[in-house]
Amino acid sequence: MNEQNGRRGRLLYRFPHIAYLGSFIKWLVLGSIVGVLAGSASALFLHSLDYMTQQRLSHPWLLFLLPVGGALVSYLYMKLGGSSSRGNNLILEGIQKGGETIPLRMAPLVLFGTLVTHLFGGSAGREGTAVQMGGSLAEWFGKMIKIDAVDLRILLMCGISGGFGSVFGTPLAGTIFGLEVIAIGMISYRALIPCFAASFIADVVATHLWSVHHTSYSVDFIPALSVMVLLKVLLASVIFGLTGLCFSELTHFLKRMFTRLIKNPVLKSAVGGLVIIALVYIVGSRDYLGLGIPLITSSLTDGVSPFAFFWKLLFTSITLGSGFQGGEVTPLFVIGSTLGHSLASLLHIYGPFLAALGFIAVFSGATSTPIACFIMGIEIFGSEGALYMFIACIVSYLFSGHTGIYSSQQIGISKSGLLHVDAGASLEDWKQTKKKVRESSKNNE
Repeated sequence: MNEQNGRRGRLLYRFPHIAYLGSFIKWLVLGSIVGVLAGSASALFLHSLDYMTQQRLSHPWLLFLLPVGGALVSYLYMKLGGSSSRGNNLILEGIQKGGETIPLRMAPLVLFGTLVTHLFGGSAGREGTAVQMGGSLAEWFGKMIKIDAVDLRILLMCGISGGFGSVFGTPLAGTIFGLEVIAIGMISYRALIPCFAASFIADVVATHLWSVHHTSYSVDFIPALSVMVLLKVLLASVIFGLTGLCFSELTHFLKRMFTRLIKNPVLKSAVGGLVIIALVYIVGSRDYLGLGIPLITSSLTDGVSPFAFFWKLLFTSITLGSGFQGGEVTPLFVIGSTLGHSLASLLHIYGPFLAALGFIAVFSGATSTPIACFIMGIEIFGSEGALYMFIACIVSYLFSGHTGIYSSQQIGISKSGLLHVDAGASLEDWKQTKKKVRESSKNNE
């Protein structure tokens, strides 16, 4: 056997393109299969989500069942969820460390939980659901074909790319997101081909096989390049990054606060639902429930309330902080686009243009995935404003600091040479380090 392996090794060294071709075919096939699974799951989710949203809009009284819906979802997770309750963080840890089992039941649980959240009016997104379904199906498929631990981690990255690319109709952004989200500042090209295959096939399957229709956006005017416009974009981008930081920190804070004050997860979600209902009547609007896509459309055309970004941020942080299921990315699109339109009047710049930059830049700050967000901007809005989009994403990425919506995301490279971060530390580890430094400083004083 060893002699046979030795002959094969010598043959591959003499003709390395045989190895390249074998690897290409292997990952093209495996990535495509994960893409079919993730794309089909996303299609089921998106069609169901559209139905639930229409039911909520047609029957306003459903909002009053939000506490019951939240309690039901939390009860199911408490009884059946197990490690599934860790959501996207569980998938990230499975890729980073290996050995983390992603249960197949995560897919139906997060699907049901997110649909219930949207049916009754919770403010949440959809990326988390698609990524978790893609990840759990990818792991199930990997276990079925008995691949090794290293290849299984690549399949999990394919699940992230397939879920993300198909749920937003952005296969290129989905590819890079699956590579970029694992560790801040580092991208592994080993998974480039399988992640692209998964994201591309998932988008094709969802769009063409299952007839999913994605909302289209456009900007009809891009300002000419000038020093003044660049300065305004830079200032807005800093604010976008700080807003991404604020959203992440507030959501994590509310999760800790709700858990500390209300130990029972069922009661915690019920109370969160009551808070959302109260907020609806305090604000006097239901615009901030659900995905909030009409707010994006308005920010790219007619305009929105100056504080729409704040209310959407608050509604979403409370919804997710109290234990409801759903993603963060679509609400981040809403927060960014409405904030951009609000800043435009202060900076005296075209509103829809700055709204489009906010759309991708706040997302970049909250996830520390600037390249994926830049590519998403091109896929959604076209390449005419590519320079501005790139500036917005990288500046927002920097000023959001070492924080984000995924607490298990690793810090591959510090965002500043002046800050030392241990290699492989997670965002949660960094938060604890800062806490210890602050406590030490107080004791020394």
